Amino acid sequence: MFRTAFLDIPHLLSAAGDVTLPGSKSISNRVLLLCAMCEGETTVRDLLDSDDTRVMLDALRSLGCGLRRADTVLHITGLGGRIPQEHLDLFLGNAGTAMRPLTAALAVLGADCTLRGVPRMHERPIGDLVDALRQLGCDVGYLGTEGFPPLRIGSPKLQLDAPIQIRGDVSSQFLTALLMALPLVARPTIVIDVVGELISKPYIDITLKLLAQFGVVVRNDGWQRFTIPAGSVLRSPGTVHIEADASSASYFIALGALSADPRGIRIHGVGAASIQGDIRFIEAARAMGAEVDSQANSLHVRRGAWPLRAIDLDCNHIPDAAMTLAVMALFAQGTTRLRNIASWRVKETDRIAAMACELRKLGAQVTEGPDFLEVTPPAQPADWRAARIHTYDDHRVAMCFSLAALNPASLPVRIEDPQCVAKTFPDYFESLFAVAQPAAVPVICIDGPTASGKGTLASALAARLGYHFLDSGALYRISAYAAVQDGIALELANQARIAQRIAGLSIRFHGDTVWLDGLDVSQAIRTEEAGANASKVAALPRVRAALLGLQHSFARLPGLVADGRDMGTVIFPQAPLKVFLTADAACRAERRFHQLAGRGVAAILADLLADLQARDLRDSSRSTAPLKAAEDAQLLDNGTLTVEQSIDTVLTWWQSKQPF
Repeated sequence: MFRTAFLDIPHLLSAAGDVTLPGSKSISNRVLLLCAMCEGETTVRDLLDSDDTRVMLDALRSLGCGLRRADTVLHITGLGGRIPQEHLDLFLGNAGTAMRPLTAALAVLGADCTLRGVPRMHERPIGDLVDALRQLGCDVGYLGTEGFPPLRIGSPKLQLDAPIQIRGDVSSQFLTALLMALPLVARPTIVIDVVGELISKPYIDITLKLLAQFGVVVRNDGWQRFTIPAGSVLRSPGTVHIEADASSASYFIALGALSADPRGIRIHGVGAASIQGDIRFIEAARAMGAEVDSQANSLHVRRGAWPLRAIDLDCNHIPDAAMTLAVMALFAQGTTRLRNIASWRVKETDRIAAMACELRKLGAQVTEGPDFLEVTPPAQPADWRAARIHTYDDHRVAMCFSLAALNPASLPVRIEDPQCVAKTFPDYFESLFAVAQPAAVPVICIDGPTASGKGTLASALAARLGYHFLDSGALYRISAYAAVQDGIALELANQARIAQRIAGLSIRFHGDTVWLDGLDVSQAIRTEEAGANASKVAALPRVRAALLGLQHSFARLPGLVADGRDMGTVIFPQAPLKVFLTADAACRAERRFHQLAGRGVAAILADLLADLQARDLRDSSRSTAPLKAAEDAQLLDNGTLTVEQSIDTVLTWWQSKQPF
């Protein structure tokens, strides 16, 4: 998962390949609550690992639920309707799928607790659910603004003989909360009447099907009256498998529809057999022109009509996935109208307002209403705009706008706060980049002489940008180390043998750790001797050729920061930013002296200086790729700069090359 302040996605030409989706958030948190409230142990497979499920698990653990993990399987020992007697303070983040159902379950059971979340959760309405619970005799009070969390819950005086009324036109989660909680007290028959039109019916259908798995069959009379039979009891089904998330599938369905690659996108984990309403996103995608082949547990999506066709659609049945349609509309001919989406206003953010604002940044014409959105795409490629997409701490805003990187104007897209996708799909961007085909991968080259600090600077830059990091010096050190271990002298006559050895190397970087053929060689390749040996093999033409392809393989989405001595001149000559560090040998020797002293290593400053000067001469005078600045490199004298000052300088140069 990317934890950077922003993530720049370069222009994408197309995409092709296979994607395996994470588990459904809607199913995961429903299953967790049902497992917690029934008797006995339940085995849960393929549970979504995300922010929302983590806060639900933390709450269940606080309630005394037994939770035991074995690899990717979770074993849950249910409470059987029994709750702790002591006061509990439960934090539920911004997880509506945790806040609403837990409020209902704990209210009917009479828990002594408070429920709170992040500030945005305290802006999401819950008054209709609280009103319904109070009809039952539940003790629920507000600790802040009337109608919104945080909440206080106390002991109820339940009255279950009259039908319970709940509004259905604000959020289906209110009805879901009642349906999952009331079997806990269903000694008599319990009737729930929906007031007004019930929105998001497919999510209620998920709830009913899951309740049936746990032994409670609810009668549904036209989506207006729901009857829980007397004596209903939640019973563990033994094992529950979590479907992959159909809402998350929408981004890759759209990707397949937008991609010019005829191989298309294969999506694994969800298909025609899904119980999730958002699987009907397939119908909308087909209406816009996508070709979708649906199997029981997989999808294959390819571009059909191009440009896409604009649609006018009632999106009540796919409220979350419909956000993806708004971005697909950027690639359609005509105006797309998405209707009956009033629930967007009370989600993680006001999604109608958010989508309208960010679509306009890209050059679209947008009209928004209380429950609709109209999107007219930029008239021609020149009308597209490079945009910084503000994500409002909303995972779906971040994910659907990543698709705008396929724009016809060859523009990148900046996604702010990319880690917000942790709510449902922590590895979303990694999954996207695994199948996306960029026009070019952005590369920043940091070159310079030995001990100039290029590795430290490059590694820190990569971390700030979320880019991959290539320590080319480590590759040369590894090559020399492997040759020496095999008894091969580092001489010109042996360059073919060394190059052949390189072809069989298995190298992996993880933070500061370097693995060679499964062994940690981090310390072994960072000695002074290893550095000197790296300079020797770097002068061997066949060795350099063998390493060229390996170095190019590090240029992967979303970008690369590469440090070395010839990154900008030989390896990545087309890199948009090349930096050459120019700190003099005396300054570098003094810095190395203090580094060694800090590690308790004795050294003589004059010897260090002489060694660096000798290496500089050898590196700059070698016949193959001598050490020198690229003609278009930015020169940075970092001799007196801190690492942070150097980072800020390079980031300023990089930002000046961006269109945002």
